[in-house]
Amino acid sequence: MASAAIFSSIRRSRSPTLDAFLAPVHLENDVVGLLKTLKSVASELISSFSDKTPSFQKKNSRSLLRKIDLFVVLLDSVCNSGARWSNLQSTVVLCFKELYLLLYRSKILLDYCANSSKLWLLLQNPSISGHFHDLNQEISTLLDVLPMNELNCLISNDVREQIDLLRKQSIRDKLFIDQDDEVLRLKFFKLLNEIGDKKIPDFEQFHEFFIVELGIFDSRACRVEIEFLEEQIVNHESDLEPSASVLGGFIAMIRYCRFLLFGFEEDEVEIAMGKRFKTGKKRGLIGKQIADTFITVPKDFCCPISLDLMMDPVIISTGQTFDRSSISRWIEEGHNNCPKTGQALVHKKLVPNRALRSLILQWCMAHKIPYTPPENMDLGSESFPAAPASRAAVEANKATVRLLIQQLENGSDIGKAIAAREIRFLAKTGRENRGFIAESGVIPHLKNLLSSQCPIAQENAVTAILNLSIYDKNKTRIMDEDGCLRSIVSVLKSGHTIESRENAAATLFSLSAVHDYKKQIADEDGALSTLASMLRDGTPRGKKDAVTALFNLSTHTGNCVKMIEYGVVKALIDALEYEHVAEEAAGALALIVRQPVGAEAVGNEEKAVIGLIGMMRCGTPRGKENAVAALLELCRRGGAHTTERVLKAPALASLIQSLLFTGTKRARRKAASLARVFQRCHYNSLHFNGLRMGLGYGFPGNSTTGNLDSSFPAETVSVSMSMSVSVS
Repeated sequence: MASAAIFSSIRRSRSPTLDAFLAPVHLENDVVGLLKTLKSVASELISSFSDKTPSFQKKNSRSLLRKIDLFVVLLDSVCNSGARWSNLQSTVVLCFKELYLLLYRSKILLDYCANSSKLWLLLQNPSISGHFHDLNQEISTLLDVLPMNELNCLISNDVREQIDLLRKQSIRDKLFIDQDDEVLRLKFFKLLNEIGDKKIPDFEQFHEFFIVELGIFDSRACRVEIEFLEEQIVNHESDLEPSASVLGGFIAMIRYCRFLLFGFEEDEVEIAMGKRFKTGKKRGLIGKQIADTFITVPKDFCCPISLDLMMDPVIISTGQTFDRSSISRWIEEGHNNCPKTGQALVHKKLVPNRALRSLILQWCMAHKIPYTPPENMDLGSESFPAAPASRAAVEANKATVRLLIQQLENGSDIGKAIAAREIRFLAKTGRENRGFIAESGVIPHLKNLLSSQCPIAQENAVTAILNLSIYDKNKTRIMDEDGCLRSIVSVLKSGHTIESRENAAATLFSLSAVHDYKKQIADEDGALSTLASMLRDGTPRGKKDAVTALFNLSTHTGNCVKMIEYGVVKALIDALEYEHVAEEAAGALALIVRQPVGAEAVGNEEKAVIGLIGMMRCGTPRGKENAVAALLELCRRGGAHTTERVLKAPALASLIQSLLFTGTKRARRKAASLARVFQRCHYNSLHFNGLRMGLGYGFPGNSTTGNLDSSFPAETVSVSMSMSVSVS
């Protein structure tokens, strides 16, 4: 009797309880316990949902609850009939077990309707109506097979008549789709189609639909709708209806209406003023509040990493829940497994655990503990899968950008901060978005916000520029904007928050992908020295942002002298000790030592050779490539003293031998060249652990005569790096 469609189509981030699929095994031979459980479950359903009328599916929900209420009456009558009901026939018991499953499936459907957003219920109106019809059919089947003759002696005539009436009604029940709801659903699609045809509906049309007909009265309600729709794209993956691209169009429309109808309302003030920047203090305050009241925090409310009360619980691919800040940091540090189970992460999406966050909020309110969950500002970037943008989504986003630019031009400080935040998120996904946003003239306004005294405004502005810069044409727009580079470097040096400074470093990395800009960036006052400082003393993510930027800048030969002068070389050498940035640091050093002045500077640092040898021993495959390449260039261009220091390094011979057999293709070539350096400088032949390797070792171009490594021209240093748009 189970309707499998309910569980395939109405799938949530948390799986339904097993009670929805399995009969109560512990009550297999306990008829008394089974009837009491049934009565309890049915009564709980009535009490839980009678006063929770969903925005849509009102008639279907009320109809289902009325039928469940009659089952409560039936169960009451059986339980009140005396001792006779403890010896029910097996056929009756079997029907009651089926009723148990039916009640749990009803609970899932009613709970889904009660907790879904208005617009999602509207979009799913025919489908959800079908699920209610399926349950009605199951009720009809159950009543058909229920042996009333066995129950006649246990129930009153009045109850028997009600059950008989319910059976007849269930047989006649047909699929019911509320036509008023359906009219609204079609109107929603019509509005989207008009936007796709570049006929943006006016204020009055949107006001009528969203405020009058749907009852969405403020920007916070719009934000809830957007978040819920984005969640569905994540949770439903390939079986989503409507498709992800169409749903993306609806999300873009709601975002536009949010600002068109409600502007930049006061309920956004706390977000704009950056309360989340006080996370450390807030958590400390929460910890003190809990300690002062001697309350034990439920284990499920604590992050498995930090052990603190979770402020923004999210679910990772293994199904485990963590606080967003803790798991984000874990992933940024290069881990690819679940910190709790050790399982490999299939993907790195972070899906908000809204149910748990609601429970934490209720618990804190009950114990009078202040709790303000951070605005889920990165839902769109971290969990919203890429989908082709529909024409309607593009047009709605363009209309939104026009509103946001007006706010950036003439709005209040808070309004500008909110507008920058929205630009930041719109620029996260899609080349087309990044293109038309920049073409709209937003970059000068974002540049002005880089000097804002509001931390959230500054962070949103620099991150928006970072996201826009990923589109190559926008790099030119940013660099050509007078004073923009200077402002980015200013944020890098003295940004209000760590996130702002880190995103400024990432922006420099993105801009330096264009060769012509590498010298310009390095010449900007404070750029190199601040990146070096971040590489030495920054957070793990800050170090990563800094080293990737420095790597790009090191590919321009004209920057070598300044990189030495401003302490970049020393910072890169020190970074060889940190696993998550060592590969890029070795790559940058391998480029710098190609020039005699760079080789001399690196050779004068005692830790350089030791660090590179360490990379050869336990670095990543590409890290080993870069380390042996750097050592080879030190021998070529660093002079006799530096060459001697390299060749006398402990265990170098065995490491070269290991790379010759197990390294990547490029690492083997470089190792062979370094082996020939050994031979030329010290031996007529090389002996590694008893293995003789002359110059005829199996590598192309080996020769006993000619210039050193003449057959191996300089190569591009290999570093695996990717620019991530998902930033805090």
